[in-house]
Amino acid sequence: MTTFEGGPTIAIRARYEEVVSDRWPVFVRPQPGELLSSWVHRLGLANGIAPRPFGRVLGFSAGMWSPSLDMSFQSDAVNILSAYTGIPLPQLFTMSLKGSPLKRLLLPLRDDGRRRSSAWLQFCPQCLAEDAQPYFRRQWRLSTRISCPHHRCGLRDRCPSCRSRIAAFNQVELVPQHFCVTCGFDLRQASRVFVSPSVRSLDQCIHDICRLEAITGTVPTNSLIRRLLAIPDICSQHTAASLVSLSTSARIRCFARLAMRPNDWLIEDDDAVVALWRRSILSVDGHASLIGLLADALERKRLRLRPEKRQHPTTELSSLLTAYLRMMENPRRRSVKRN
Repeated sequence: MTTFEGGPTIAIRARYEEVVSDRWPVFVRPQPGELLSSWVHRLGLANGIAPRPFGRVLGFSAGMWSPSLDMSFQSDAVNILSAYTGIPLPQLFTMSLKGSPLKRLLLPLRDDGRRRSSAWLQFCPQCLAEDAQPYFRRQWRLSTRISCPHHRCGLRDRCPSCRSRIAAFNQVELVPQHFCVTCGFDLRQASRVFVSPSVRSLDQCIHDICRLEAITGTVPTNSLIRRLLAIPDICSQHTAASLVSLSTSARIRCFARLAMRPNDWLIEDDDAVVALWRRSILSVDGHASLIGLLADALERKRLRLRPEKRQHPTTELSSLLTAYLRMMENPRRRSVKRN
């Protein structure tokens, strides 16, 4: 033990690695809807390791290692994460995008620096500003998501200062992930992107349709994904491009054109139940809170039961649609609070 005059007492204790060998010293709790890579960045920072070297701890080489983890859910890396944080693998899996029915709608992992093309991740500056610990949401990876329903503004996919994509995985300093790796700009300070109410409504309707059809298992059996990818052609904007290849600003312009025309392109489907379901959502401009409750209940049931043999999706969707329409037919019931 050593004592310095007027200073602290320094004592030699057990080796550090022996003290924390079973867990990393700082635990970071995942936030609702957080993307796995976002949580991994925050975890590394909290334990004093910048994202790029933290990737090596998990067995990754240079490159877009954390976005790749979202998609591949690499067993060696997630086993390390689970072992040293205590978070079970099923919870980590739900934070990833592995096996998502909407995989084709995800923004691609681009590392080519092209500023006019899509970037892999979007963000809402105001969401980041309100977060106690800024984090990125899973839904910001979707090309069909172009606005923030909470703040009623458009999303961004690049640093407004230097126009670089979000590349927290490439950070070598102990800097939070909401600072641009290239120029250091605080993404929370980005200006607000205006999006009209009609565009926000269409955005929310499409998001609700995608979410519920993904959960009920009807996505692989209908043409929803193909139609959404063809939005640039449907609205006669960037006709040769796929939706996932466009920047956020270009996709916002596409949605603005779509909002001025009938929604027949989205409602038409071979399955009458699916078509009716979509029409009911579009007719009320989406019902995020109600649909969110229904979707969350279905998701919890799916994760809890995990049946080996999937039931025919139309039956489940039909029951859900019936419950939804009954609630829509009686608006007073939705507003009554339980005592």
